[in-house]
Amino acid sequence: MFTVTELSHGKSILQLRQESLTGLVCKISPERRTRGLDTPYIPERLAENCPFCEKNLLSQTPVFENGNRICIGESITFPNKYPFAERHTVTVVTRDHFVERFTKSQVMDALEGQAISLRGSGGYPSINWNYLPSAGASIAHPHLQGLADRRPSYLAGRYIDESPRYRAGNGSSYWEDLIIHEKNTERFLFGDEICWMAHAVPLGEREVRGILPVATLEEFEPYRELFAKGLIRVMDLYRHLGTHAFNMSLFFDSKKNDNDFRAFCSIICRINPNAASMSDSAFMERIHLEPVILTLPEELGKVCRGELSEVRPAAIYE
Repeated sequence: MFTVTELSHGKSILQLRQESLTGLVCKISPERRTRGLDTPYIPERLAENCPFCEKNLLSQTPVFENGNRICIGESITFPNKYPFAERHTVTVVTRDHFVERFTKSQVMDALEGQAISLRGSGGYPSINWNYLPSAGASIAHPHLQGLADRRPSYLAGRYIDESPRYRAGNGSSYWEDLIIHEKNTERFLFGDEICWMAHAVPLGEREVRGILPVATLEEFEPYRELFAKGLIRVMDLYRHLGTHAFNMSLFFDSKKNDNDFRAFCSIICRINPNAASMSDSAFMERIHLEPVILTLPEELGKVCRGELSEVRPAAIYE
């Protein structure tokens, strides 16, 4: 499923990993954690001018063509004022600007609002979440973003294109083979119908993948609750490790077909918000398109299973 080239630097290691299906590459350098980049998270509990807070939301957000917004539980969904997709919607997840821990109902309701807003778009939909400013959220108030374009974005497109080629060359489904393979590794986290794992070739720090048994947004509804529970469990894992900010994308095919693609979720944790405006993305991530990762995926699995209480630099490799 992937290849590893390991280089030794004294007591440290550097791994170059490449995913066999897509050719995507990352570098893993656990020793870089000793730089202590991430600072403790101090939440912004109040935001007087936040357009997504209850007193401002109805006056500062747009409505759909029918003059309405989609309201489910606490969530409110509406068109994005500044779209970068043919269909681009926003779902405010909670009434509260700051949330200590999301409930299953909050996440489920927001996902339903997104699904309704993207249904019938005719494109390749995805449900996305930038949580906190250090993860790219221009507004800290929790909100999802739904996109649908006539072509898939690069990552989804790679898997959509390569899945049938894998079957043609191997006589089996890539996704089924991947799940069987990963369930027998230290990277497996939890789940049966939706399989959650620390991705072997991470695109970002502590990337977790959730693989669904369906391909399209229209098929997602029966798995919405199970997906919400899994997503919350991953968020709890990140918080246990001291990180709060994250990016999440849930990718779907445009329609049900026989190309063997499975809908999947990718979540990566991001550096906590900090006064120095320090980022965890630099030239390697944004220009070379080869992320430099600090945490081995196998370690993340151990933390999830309680075999490690934290991820630690250097010493665990001696």
